[in-house]
Amino acid sequence: MTALNRAKTSLDGVASAGRAMTLLSAFRRGDDAVTLAELTARTGLVKTTIMRLAISLEEHGFLVRQSDGSYRLGAELFRLGSIYQQSFRVEASVMPALERLVAETGESASFYVRSGQQRQCLYRVDSPHRLRLHVRQGDLLPMDQSAIAHVLRVFGSVPLRDEVATIALPIYTGGVSDPHVAGMATPVFGPGRNFAGALCLTGPLTRFTQDAAASASGVLLNVADDLTRELGGVAPGLRTC
Repeated sequence: MTALNRAKTSLDGVASAGRAMTLLSAFRRGDDAVTLAELTARTGLVKTTIMRLAISLEEHGFLVRQSDGSYRLGAELFRLGSIYQQSFRVEASVMPALERLVAETGESASFYVRSGQQRQCLYRVDSPHRLRLHVRQGDLLPMDQSAIAHVLRVFGSVPLRDEVATIALPIYTGGVSDPHVAGMATPVFGPGRNFAGALCLTGPLTRFTQDAAASASGVLLNVADDLTRELGGVAPGLRTC
């Protein structure tokens, strides 16, 4: 096989995997079994393509074909979902870390992960101050130019970007996405040096100034290091302020 043929085969494989993911993603909450016609309408794929993909997905337990020709999700997805839930049961470790940050700095503390082109607040403990940024657990926010988004963008890449070694942590931004809000963030890692999420402090710019953030940076880094160890992770060599 020539190099050109190998490259074409590789690209075809990637495209096929993408179509398979499109097919699985077409199932919605509340679905039992979905007809071939409905899957065609939802995915934009032709029926012959869906049927071909379904054969492979059935073999691996991701789909089950009903006697009437409709499809439902297979048990393999339930198994993987259970593994996902177990691997992300970090609340018992993250929440005490956030409470410690709030107690020692007085500002709101959050733990963010990336969700596609957005950042999601997975866990949060609010500042005791009445003047604070109102974000709730589960909220999705843009991947903007904030410190939080910057940490998610850079440290969430695989492999890690070369610029990681040059970034001084924690990262602080003020008035970038909102003229009244400031934030400071640093990465947390899990097993295998895998990036787990962004640990951050946020507050009103009038109170959480650069000087205030500098005073709190040591606390944030210490808590992030402790949380990384508790999650079974090892942080790569990173530069700190």
